[in-house]
Amino acid sequence: MPPKIAIVEDDRDLADLLRYAFEQEGFDFAATQDGRTATEFCQREQPDAIVLDVMLPGVDGFSICREIRKDSCPRDTPVVFLTARSQEADRVRGLEIGGDDYVVKPFSLRELVARVKLRLRGRAGLEPVCRLGGREVDQERRAVRLDGKPVAVTATEFQILERMIRQFGRVFSRASLLNAVWGVACNVTDRTVDVHIRRLRRKLEPDPSKPQYIRSVRGFGYTARTSECDRFTKP
Repeated sequence: MPPKIAIVEDDRDLADLLRYAFEQEGFDFAATQDGRTATEFCQREQPDAIVLDVMLPGVDGFSICREIRKDSCPRDTPVVFLTARSQEADRVRGLEIGGDDYVVKPFSLRELVARVKLRLRGRAGLEPVCRLGGREVDQERRAVRLDGKPVAVTATEFQILERMIRQFGRVFSRASLLNAVWGVACNVTDRTVDVHIRRLRRKLEPDPSKPQYIRSVRGFGYTARTSECDRFTKP
């Protein structure tokens, strides 16, 4: 079954261009111009990825993304913002509320399609095993291995690690990890995320004081990557 892309864009001409570009690459396509019903639209269409305009009449794309991330059905669907807003503060805001990428107008159609494909590769299923270096996360067995040897982790540590490795290279704010693992209505704090990250580093890093795989991004949060190459592989 071909992947489905959902477009939330009020410019009909641009939406038609996006339809052409994605259909040429084998995507199924669904679009809406109404930001006020965009969340229900995504719930109904169940897309594999969402391209979301920020500046929509009635409700902005950031608000729509927040609603999408609250819903259990499209919560993990990659969201790529499409906007004329190029300020760093807008980019950071978009990522903090759960966006996966941020493309500024004017843009290349080929680049946008490539970015969406990259996000879908990062999801590729939530198939059995994902790996970063010698660290493996086995979804079916709910197990973590280091160089082939089992590592005991808690359920929460497993969820955090799996999410980070499946979207290698993405920088997660503490807030986005809180929302993803504990839910929007959680009563835990950013400090909780730091505690779990420290525990994972003690279990998985050669030197937890100088992490090579679960890295801090100053002033923002955490990312999973290596110093040699940012790589996601499935055996």
